[in-house]
Amino acid sequence: MGKGSGYGKVILFGEHFVVHGVPGIVSAIDSSTDAEVKKGIKGLNIKDERKTAKGYSEEKRLQQVESIERMLKAMDLDPKTPLDIWIGGTLPGFSGLGASAASSVAIARAISQELNLNLSNEKINAVAYEGEKAYAGNPSGIDNTAATYGGLMWFKKNPAGGQDFVEKIHVKRPIEIVIGSTGKVANTKAMVEGVAERKKANPKKYDPLFKQAENLAVAGRKALESGDLKKVGDLMNENHRLLQEIGVSSKELDLLVDMARKQGAFGAKLTGGGGGGCMVALTPGKDLQGKVASAFKTAGFEFLSTKIGVVTY
Repeated sequence: MGKGSGYGKVILFGEHFVVHGVPGIVSAIDSSTDAEVKKGIKGLNIKDERKTAKGYSEEKRLQQVESIERMLKAMDLDPKTPLDIWIGGTLPGFSGLGASAASSVAIARAISQELNLNLSNEKINAVAYEGEKAYAGNPSGIDNTAATYGGLMWFKKNPAGGQDFVEKIHVKRPIEIVIGSTGKVANTKAMVEGVAERKKANPKKYDPLFKQAENLAVAGRKALESGDLKKVGDLMNENHRLLQEIGVSSKELDLLVDMARKQGAFGAKLTGGGGGGCMVALTPGKDLQGKVASAFKTAGFEFLSTKIGVVTY
């Protein structure tokens, strides 16, 4: 039996913008998806036992099968190779946490082990990127990179399709965050395509917004490395405003963001594709983290209390 894991993630700066070559900052979190793979007799048999938002597994089922077939092809294997696949772990199946990328990395690692492929992390990352195309259409690569390597990273997509630029970011200590889930399953592919269409149709509006996003990412990195978490929070708030302007937030996301800020979060913004899914609140210290988490719980929203800057593969 082959086994593998992939980390969940939050994007602190740059979702959607990174697809178009703007740099972003992503952090793995200390929650992961695990997979076990055995050679099967007929077809793909997938048992998905992750905790998920209502409808997540059903909504993603066809994409999941396509993703695995894409990964097998990227490994130079027959996409119809019969496999029995189990998926579980501590990472919830909420849109926005990189759940699809985490599962792609976990499954790729488990297949590699079961079939004695001995794939490097670089190859696992490339295979998972192919798998992500089933979920996101034109993925940035940021999710699978975080899922593969862990840690806190500066990420810049290569627009020519070559090697992406990835650089570790070092922080003084792990930082507590709270991830709030809207409970709505997001269609990442549709959200990415929508932004691309609107950007093409209205460059006069969108080009300055994308430049602002780049400036925020640069300032965010400096603030993280210097330990100025108040500044990081302010910049995250500004990033959320930009995401609202490009049309990827929702009333539920805005509600959770406002709720977190009212409880004292240093900053809060949507994370991931938007249109549903999750948001992230910067809540340094156990007390502040608990206060924001309690507010989400009282309001009936699911959440995950975790840390960034702690995981490294």
